[in-house]
Amino acid sequence: MAPTAQAAPAEVSGGDGADAAGDGGGDGGGAATGRRWSRDLLWIGAVCVVVLLLVNAFVARPFAVPSGSMEGTLEPGDRVLVNQLAYAFGGHPQRGDVVVFDGIGSFLPYQDEPSGLKRLLAGAGLAPAGDTVYVKRVIGVGGDRITCCGTDGRLKVNGVALDESAYLFPGDAPSAVPFDIVVPDGKLWVMGDHRSASRDSRDHLGEPGGGTVPEDKVIGRAAWVMFPLGRATSLDRPAAFAAIEGTGGHGEQR
Repeated sequence: MAPTAQAAPAEVSGGDGADAAGDGGGDGGGAATGRRWSRDLLWIGAVCVVVLLLVNAFVARPFAVPSGSMEGTLEPGDRVLVNQLAYAFGGHPQRGDVVVFDGIGSFLPYQDEPSGLKRLLAGAGLAPAGDTVYVKRVIGVGGDRITCCGTDGRLKVNGVALDESAYLFPGDAPSAVPFDIVVPDGKLWVMGDHRSASRDSRDHLGEPGGGTVPEDKVIGRAAWVMFPLGRATSLDRPAAFAAIEGTGGHGEQR
């Protein structure tokens, strides 16, 4: 009986030790799995941030409308999504497009240009665009002759009267300032839809560039109003501009 009594405690003791070792191994495996999940989540988060920055810098980015110069198409405070690839690969801004552009060198003197770091941060979407960025509608492209206003009170592009009723702010005239301009190649003539409240190409006729904006200063085409949600809509090119197609601009034959 004595040997049997001694053997039994040995078996129980061995079983407890095995259980303890198994429990310890299980805890270690769970901790390792948790660490792997944490690392995976950090990598996923980092990749998402990098992708977001790349999209923001090169594909599409949001801008806040700063003023009422584009009412009633755009209201102050509207958030618009700007397609930065709209004119990539040889494309050009088209008459009727709503574009976002850097006004330095055309609407603003070069001495107002922000620092290189600020430009880099703004381009990546990590800083506000600032007061050098404008949103306007393209009325004329390189080669166009734009006049306003004749006896009919309408703006003409290459001699064709433009019907602006679809976007011109109610009660506004096409322009209170007369002008006759030929847009240089590679430049744009831009105007706000709320003409009486817009400082646009008309206001910079006597400055370098004659009020026109270089195409390479265009950041992109405003494609959508995203916010407020009640105003969400696409910003399509008005059908009236089709009447001007083939009359000149971008090397077209008149």
